[in-house]
Amino acid sequence: MTLASLVALAAEESGHGNVALETVVFGIIAIAVFGVLALVTLSYRNVANRHSHKAEAYAAKHANDVQQAGHGH
Repeated sequence: MTLASLVALAAEESGHGNVALETVVFGIIAIAVFGVLALVTLSYRNVANRHSHKAEAYAAKHANDVQQAGHGH
């Protein structure tokens, strides 16, 4: 017997009903994981505006660097 026929025979003898219903759990887990990752991503929205005083100080300190780097590109 080949490996494929042994696997088919073992699957037939195991007596499992609808295997598709057993795989739904993997989809549910995947949706939950992607949902958590989406929440983590959304938690970083608008982070720069939370520290506007730091952003303004950095922009004022490096204003000349931005103007000089802008030529030739």
